[in-house]
Formats: sequence, C-alpha cells, structure tokens
Amino acid sequence: MPQLTTAADPLADYDRATSVLVASSRGTLLTHGIRAAVDGRLDTLPARAAAILGADELVAGAISFDGAADLLVPESATWSPALPAGAPAFLRGGWSTRPLPSPADYIEAVRQALVELSTGRLDKVVLARSLELRSNEPVNVAELLRPLLGHGYAFAAPLPSGTTLVGASPELLVSRHGLSVVSNPLAGSAARSPDPAEDRRRAAALLASAKDRREHRLVVEAVTEALQPYCAHLDVPRVPELTSTDTLWHLSSRIVGRLRDPDTSVLTLAAALHPTPAVCGTPTAEARQLIQRLEPIDRGHYSGLVGWMDARGDGEWAVAIRCAEVAENTLRLFAGAGIVAGSDPAAELAETTVKFQTMLRALGADIDARHLERT
Repeated sequence: MPQLTTAADPLADYDRATSVLVASSRGTLLTHGIRAAVDGRLDTLPARAAAILGADELVAGAISFDGAADLLVPESATWSPALPAGAPAFLRGGWSTRPLPSPADYIEAVRQALVELSTGRLDKVVLARSLELRSNEPVNVAELLRPLLGHGYAFAAPLPSGTTLVGASPELLVSRHGLSVVSNPLAGSAARSPDPAEDRRRAAALLASAKDRREHRLVVEAVTEALQPYCAHLDVPRVPELTSTDTLWHLSSRIVGRLRDPDTSVLTLAAALHPTPAVCGTPTAEARQLIQRLEPIDRGHYSGLVGWMDARGDGEWAVAIRCAEVAENTLRLFAGAGIVAGSDPAAELAETTVKFQTMLRALGADIDARHLERT
C-alpha cells in the first residue's frame, strides 16, 4: 500500500523509469516504484483497476489515443501542495528539427478534410502533426518538468517503449471527488499577443467567432451526452467563457455534475467520454477513419489521457495535449487543430505552431516559428 506523505520538492525523488507525476491546482502527485502494471483497453480498465487496488492504493499513468492503457500501481506515493513553475528553460541551442508531416502536406491534409466536411458525413475532424527535436545532449526529464509546473495539468508518465510522456495540458477530461463530477472541454483557440490591446482584441474576436463557437458547441454537446446517463444533475453553461494559457486563448465550458451511483468510478466516466470531438471529431467513427487516412504519424499517447484514480473511484484525468514523448536526446512534440466548415488551412497550421510553444518554451529551444510553417 502506498504511504501518502508530503514532499517539499517531489521532483527531488522523481525517477523517469518508475514515477508518474500529475500536478494540478489540487496538488502534486508523484508515485514511487511499481507494485503492479495495469494494461488493457480503456473500456475494461474500471473493472481491472478495481480488482487490483488495495484500500489505500491508486493507479496512475497514461492511456493512448486508441485507448491502450499503460498504468501502474505504485509501491508508494507522495502528495504535495501545488507547485509554482520553475526556471523557464534548461537547454539552449543545439537542436535539429524535423516536422512530420511537412507544413505543405499538413495544409493539403486540411484541404482534403474540408472536402470531406462539405459532403455532410462529418461535422469536425482534428488533424495533428508532430515535430521531432534532436539535441546533442540527453534530455533531463525532471528539469523539463519544472517550467511546466503551475500550467494547467503538468504530467510525466513512463511508457513501455522506454520513452516518457511529458506535458502541461490546459484541458480536464474528467474528475470525480465523491459524487461531484467536473469536465472542462476546450475547443476554439486564438494565439495570444504580447501587446495588451491586441491581446484583448483577439480574445473578443474568438468569443464572437461563429466558426469557433460552432466547434466548441460540438464538443460540449458530446460531453453532455456522455455524462448524462451517469449523473442525476448536470450544470452545462449556455455559452462558453474565455480561458488562457501563456500562448493561447481558448473557449471553455466547465460542466459540473452529481453522480447517480457512488460506485461509478472516474475511469468509467473517462471511458464514456474518450475521445471527445476536441481531440478526434464528430461523428467519432467517421472522424477516426479520416484521421487514419490523412495523418502520416502515429499519435501514440498524444490526445489520450493522463491521470490517476484511487480505490474509492476518485481521480483526475487530463487530455494529453501540449506534450512530447521524450527519449534519450530526442523529443517528439505533438499539436492538433479542429477542422470544421470555414476553417482556413494556413490558419490551422499556424495554430499548431503556437501549440508547440508550450514545450518549446520549457526546453528553451530557440526555434524560429516561421520554420515550422514554411511550405
């Protein structure tokens, strides 16, 4: 059973091979050692996790976009207060980059998606691209994590391949604490500006954008539909609000519910929700098929889930975005954009470039954004 204690600096005991870190405004979880591994498909996880967890234990880790779980039951865990962000960068220079697909090919994929959207067979599809970074020195994952703390849901999870999933997501898929359920979907984005007046103008334009409001509504409707069977009450905002990260404005809706059945675990809710239109599209099956046809990359754990659940069924699962898979001296960053009728291919490419900046800033990698968009 894990001994739940408090650590002044949880990253001091972080072990890349065996630790899961999940940090949010509620606090910082860091696991130590591995008592058991929990794999399998997302739809079977609630029963599998419940069967293996002792009374004071928890399960934590990552779930891929395709629903394959890479979770662990730790030997021990520490809970600490929410931590502020550390130094903004730990490595400078020495990076080679390789975008996949190329900017031109990504624009072409968006154009093809718009043709599919025009047939009426689907309303939205999310197309992702990756950026491979290679350094001349090994990447220190613990130090990469420090500048990500204090930014939404910071996380690190070991993967079977020997890589580590690292990121700072602004988006909560679902949390459960007792009978209280929260989901906070984000959809519709605009780049921030360093000029305060221009930044306010961009925020106002996003909030007024019919295209972005339509994209956001598709996600909120899907989340609401998935949660309704489990909740006796759901409070769904009628209109979205603005929320922001250092690099982007987002349309946000905080959906709050109360469970009908106290035995419904957070993993049961996550299985009902994933993948939302925020990371896949709608209808889901048609969007998945188009993603498989148009994306030349394996998403892996990007746009999957990362989080934890305890033996009571409480827990928190964030959407695995603004992230990278880290090997020894190589990182694969991921970013995606929601394509709906009216999307502009060049603008969607630019949006993915901005989304790469969360990880690029943490690295201190001096990479010209124009390079990431040059067609």
